[in-house]
Parts: sequence; structure tokens; C-alpha cells
Amino acid sequence: MLTLVAFIVALGLLISIHEYGHYRVAVACGVKVQRFGIATFPVSVPEEGKSSGLHRFFYYVTKPIYEWQPTRRHAGQETVFAVGLFPFGGYVQMLGQDKSEPVAPSDVAMAFRNKPIWKRFAIVAAGPAANLLLAVFLYSCVNWYGVEEPKALLASPVVGSIAQQAGLRGGERVERAGFEGEEMQPVASFETLRWLLTRGALDGRDVRLGLAATPTSQSVQVTLPLSRINVKEADARLFDRIGIAGPLTRPVVGEVVPGDPAERAGLREGDIVLSIGDVPMVDGQQLFSSIRALVKDAQPVTKTWRVSRTGRELSVVVTPKIMQDGAVSFARVGARVGSTPEMVHVRYGAFEGLANGIARTWEMSSLTVRMMGRMLTGQASLKNLSGPITIAEYAGKSAKIGVEQFLLYLAILSVSLGVLNLMPLPVLDGGHLMYYLWEAVTGKGVSDAWMEGLQRGGVAVLMMMMSIALFNDAARIVTRLFG
Repeated sequence: MLTLVAFIVALGLLISIHEYGHYRVAVACGVKVQRFGIATFPVSVPEEGKSSGLHRFFYYVTKPIYEWQPTRRHAGQETVFAVGLFPFGGYVQMLGQDKSEPVAPSDVAMAFRNKPIWKRFAIVAAGPAANLLLAVFLYSCVNWYGVEEPKALLASPVVGSIAQQAGLRGGERVERAGFEGEEMQPVASFETLRWLLTRGALDGRDVRLGLAATPTSQSVQVTLPLSRINVKEADARLFDRIGIAGPLTRPVVGEVVPGDPAERAGLREGDIVLSIGDVPMVDGQQLFSSIRALVKDAQPVTKTWRVSRTGRELSVVVTPKIMQDGAVSFARVGARVGSTPEMVHVRYGAFEGLANGIARTWEMSSLTVRMMGRMLTGQASLKNLSGPITIAEYAGKSAKIGVEQFLLYLAILSVSLGVLNLMPLPVLDGGHLMYYLWEAVTGKGVSDAWMEGLQRGGVAVLMMMMSIALFNDAARIVTRLFG
């Protein structure tokens, strides 16, 4: 139930803000707005005996359930506001938006098509801009309120990774970090460090880490040559290659899956793993990596685990199960590993929190554009596209964690919605902006024939993207259910 509520709240808020951006700037530019709809679409009334079943279906699904017209109105505005049950869209219907729509002589000056190009451009761009401003606001609110995040304590690096080759061994605390050639900045938490590493890897930039002094060593700087790795997308394998996959945790066994190898071997939740075979376990990341490596020639490798349980040391023999990820085989035992990392409360002041919110929105927007570009050119997998099922799932998970995480998820979605709508597809805001740029350069609008062709092409591309996203959702569910 929480997942459904979180999903509706997330989409409802983001769509409302987007459409309100169009509406508010249209009113400010003197355009008459006829209807403002949220969770509904302007589907024509079906004609008896003439309309298809699909037409009738969409009409009844997307029709408004409530309409009202404010008594206090802007000059010349008679906007009807409508709310429906369809949680995937909304619209702002402006006078003269359709070239074929008749306009009364008294309203000619208020017709959208009669406005200067810069006003039409501003009205269309206002929707995506509103989503980006919402992201800035949400990020800033979380910064001002504060959020619990893992400390920037490094777990054992992945064997053979860039971090291990750079000399990291695990247990280090990162005080400052930055790109090579730039001034290093304080690192508030592990999430701050993870975001910096993501950007560095995708941009091909080396990252310098300033490590805090310990009782046995002085503070030092370490350079991670991320420019050496050819990264196409940000996924779990990226951080395995970097070697910094997570914050420092204790090598503890968490929830055990009934019937899986861990339970059959006698492992219990709360067991502290001291060693696997002859290799001592220092932290949860090393334990996780060691379990995955218990495979040889696609067959499980049986090892004796030494564990501590309520002060007593025990030895258990564990034979993992083998999983496949494409051509890669890895082992699992059916248990969560690693304790909760040490946390820190990250909070910013008024101006610093706002500046951080602006910077994060810009960085996330830039990353989204690059990832979309790489997917379109085949440099990144289309598996990165997510549909409504995945969005709902993550909305529910973030809401369960807490308000702060839900707001951060909303900010990410808002950036994605804003950037997506700026894509130059005719059915999106970005397509209309391209029309106005063409008109500004050539002095004449796009012809009706071209407009119709481009609209059809845009719908085809958008439907293809939606189909891929839904297929990815289904594939994730099948993988999760059947391994």
C-alpha cells in the first residue's frame, strides 16, 4: 500500500509542478489558458457507433473526476481546472495552441500562436524548468534539514581494482577529495565520495583522495586514475572496477534465506565471520567479495568458515550456489552480509545548502543527458531505461527508509522528467522548442506536412522507449523471482 501511495504522490507532484510551470508562464505572457488538467487527458467524447473501443476506453480512463473554476481569476482568464484518476500525465490547454482552432476577434491578442517566438519558447520551456527548480528545492530542503549517511570510511578494496593498486587497504577515512588539477573539498559522507567517483569515472577524470591521519600513519593523498578505465554506464560493476564498492562494515551475517546454503550449513543471523578458509575477514566488503569468488570453472568451491557466535568460535562448512550474470559466474550463500555502517548526520547552512542543491541538480542533469546520449548511440545499455513498475518500487523503498530519502528520490525523478522533456522529440517540449528555433532562424514556421510526419516519428520513438522500459521492468521482476 505504501508503494502505491508513494508512487501516486511522486508522479502527481512532479506532473503538477511541470504543468504549473507551463500554466504560470502562459498567464504571465498574456495567453488565455482554457483548461488545466492533472491526472487526466483531453480525449474527445466518443461518438455512438463511430468511435473505436480503444477510444472509448481511453476516454473513460482519463476523463476528469472533478472540475472547478476559481471565482478569483486573472484578467481575461476563465481556466477550468480538472483532476482525474490517470496518474501518468496532465496538460495545459491554451487558446490558439492548435493552428486550426478558431479564435474570437476579442481574444486574438490572447492566442498562443499569435505571441512572439520568445514568449512561446518561454511557455514551453517553463515545464522542464519547473521540474529542475523543484529538484533544486528538494535537494536544498534535505541539505537544510540534514540526513543520516555512512561515514567516508573505506572498506577493503576489491582485489585487483584501481583502489587496491593505488595502495588502499581498507579502514581509511577520506577527509577531502577532488578531481585532479582542482582544489580538494571536504567529504561529508560516503555518499559524497560515491557521487564524486561516479562523475570522475564517467567523465574520465582522475580523483585525488585526502586520507585522515591514524595513530600509526600520517595523512596522505592517494590518486585514483579513473581516466584509465573505459566506462559506459554507472552500475555495480563500475564500483567493483574502481574498488570502492561500499563503506566500511563489520563482517557479520545478516538475514539468512530459508533453504539456501547459509542456512543448510548452520550459519545464523548475527554470526561474525572471522575467516573463510585461511583468509581472515576484515570487513563486510571483503566478506561479500570473498563469497562471490567461491567459484571455479562454473562450479561451487566448498570452504570452512570460522565464525564467532555469542563469544564462541565455531567452524562450519559452506558450499555456495552458483549464479550467472551473462557469461560471468559468481557464488551466493543466501544471506545478507555486512553490518550497518557507521553513520554521520550531514547538514548544511542556508546558502551552502542552496548552492549544493543547485550544483547537484546541474550535475545530475548533465549525467542524465550523457547517459541518454550514450544509450541512443549504443555506447550504454538500454537496460538503464526504467518504467513505471521500477519507479513505483523505488518510490516505495525510499518512502520506507524515511522522508529524506523519499525527497532525494523525488529530486532525481524531477531531474529525469525535466531533462527527458527537453529531448528534441516532436511530442515532447524539446520538440516544440526546436520548432521555434527553426522559426527564429528561417522566419517561417514548420509546414503542416513536416509537422505531421515529425509528430508520427516522435510518437514512434516515444512508444519504443516506453516498450523497452516496460520490458526492462518485466525482466527485473523475472530475474528477481527466478534468479
